[in-house]
Amino acid sequence: MLLNEQMEIPSEVPKITQPRSHKAKVCVWSDLTVNDVDRIRESLNADHIKQVLADVFNLDDHKDNLKTGIVMDLYFYTLQFARDNNFTKEKTSAFFSIIKKTHEVCIETPFGNLDQTFSYFKDLLLCHAVNRPPHSIELFTPDEIRKITEYTVNTYFRHFKMYKYAFTPLVRLDLSLTYTGMPETPPPSEAGETPAEIDVPMEEAPELPETEPAEAPPAEPKSPEPEESKARKELRAMVQSYLTEEIKKMKLSVEEQLKATEDSLSKKIDTAEGGGNKSGKGGRGSAKGKKK
Repeated sequence: MLLNEQMEIPSEVPKITQPRSHKAKVCVWSDLTVNDVDRIRESLNADHIKQVLADVFNLDDHKDNLKTGIVMDLYFYTLQFARDNNFTKEKTSAFFSIIKKTHEVCIETPFGNLDQTFSYFKDLLLCHAVNRPPHSIELFTPDEIRKITEYTVNTYFRHFKMYKYAFTPLVRLDLSLTYTGMPETPPPSEAGETPAEIDVPMEEAPELPETEPAEAPPAEPKSPEPEESKARKELRAMVQSYLTEEIKKMKLSVEEQLKATEDSLSKKIDTAEGGGNKSGKGGRGSAKGKKK
């Protein structure tokens, strides 16, 4: 089998969603209805709340699937925060939708979109904090807006890259370069074999006829190596000249540093010797004065 037949090359490059801006709008009762909020409020423990969320958002495999488990934890702690702050039904539904839509914008693209996601989160909060119908409603108080912002920044946006890693595919760029004047490189094989070895199986390879040692043909002369192309020679010369100049600059810089260090040390030695001579003369003079 040929190498080209083994490797499946996609005909078209898959389209990947690029980071983009989103328009925020009022989202009360968009994800959690009144009945859903009532069922959650009637729940007495965490397992019952997770069961309600699993029924509403089809998260039945949250105990086995890691991605579903992460989403379940995100939704559960969002509702727990709403319950701790005594949010009403409307506020609980709106806050839940804000977190859910922010998460959806985060994972829509594998590229970095932190700025777009955080801007969309702020716009969603603004839509539920200012009385300007039909564009926004005054649902949350300024103190509640502050608490929601602090909670979301310290929980979701602090682990933004973790959510991005868990829910978006890995994008790999295969880059190929073509140089003018150079022979084309054959595509690599997975088994480390050349295309010629793959085309001809070992079993079907023709066997060479046995010949006597005396009648062995003389060894063929080695073919001369192909001459280096002109472009390759120019590139080699440019690289060598550049490296030579850089080495010269490095040598000069090292020599200057060594010379500066020597000058500094010699000055310090001269200063130390001069101070010692002065102190010695002063000591002798004082001794003579005492003798007198």
